[in-house]
Amino acid sequence: MNEDVRDAEYESLIPMDEYLASGVHIGTQQKTEDMMKFIYRVRTDGLYVLDVQATDQRIRVAAKLLAKYEPEKILVVSARQYGQRPAEMLAKAIGAKSIVGRFIPGTLTNPRYVNYTEPDILIVTDPAGDAQAVTEAVSIGIPVIGMCDTNNLTTNIDLVIPTNNKGRKALAVVYWLLARETLKDRGEAFSYALEDFEAEL
Repeated sequence: MNEDVRDAEYESLIPMDEYLASGVHIGTQQKTEDMMKFIYRVRTDGLYVLDVQATDQRIRVAAKLLAKYEPEKILVVSARQYGQRPAEMLAKAIGAKSIVGRFIPGTLTNPRYVNYTEPDILIVTDPAGDAQAVTEAVSIGIPVIGMCDTNNLTTNIDLVIPTNNKGRKALAVVYWLLARETLKDRGEAFSYALEDFEAEL
């Protein structure tokens, strides 16, 4: 039995082994007060390990929430390199908008900006790297779903999905599951493989 998994009876969205193989649970050597409740243990090398069951549960909650929104009113943002392809693929799969790479200040707040957009909910890959988008979402009063690692502050995040938000495979798994579950909650078909969500090396 893997020591990084808590409840043997828990039915996860994918086998726990697949979560662990993708490194979803591998945090950083820093932890914030905000993320304490999602930390399962600390490894001998000083890395904090996230509770995969909490990740799984939060993906379900996020999917149910996203399924209630008009697809084109959902915005997915990722400045982080390994989050860009998964973010774009989530947007494509569920019919949302994505902004990857640099987030131009004013995108959500300045109607005169050429790419101004008015989402009803925001998803970010990393609250630190995507801080500008989070700040603007807060100022216009829309909820924010954030992929949060052990070192993230979650002050302006309405729904935290605890995950390794730096790993290529980890981000692919979380975004893929989020897309799959959102479409399932909408009663729509899902036809993407996990590999479709993986960023290039």
